[in-house]
Amino acid sequence: MLKITSKQLEVTAPILERIEGQIEKLTRHDVQLINPHIIITQEKQLFKIEANIGLPSGELFAQAKNENLYAAITAMGKKLEKQLNRLTDKPQAQRHATFENAEDDFEYVYKEETAA
Repeated sequence: MLKITSKQLEVTAPILERIEGQIEKLTRHDVQLINPHIIITQEKQLFKIEANIGLPSGELFAQAKNENLYAAITAMGKKLEKQLNRLTDKPQAQRHATFENAEDDFEYVYKEETAA
């Protein structure tokens, strides 16, 4: 269940749709999102949006500021997606060489010596 907290701003249907669209992009990674919480604040001319989402393997946090609220929501979504990509693809990106077939590289030749 998505929880949105807004300070000094009313959350309208288009804002809600944009936020839900960004969160929906994260669900494509087949990872369970635990208690997604979005906080929207307006500071003078800037909109600040923060997202805190729990995962079974950790936690995602992103923050974005922009004069345009929709641009801030999109920037926050991109940051979250980048973090989630890093978390889900990390086990596959092993940067060390594996020692498979190490025994095949070694060849021993036995020669029998005969006395003449």
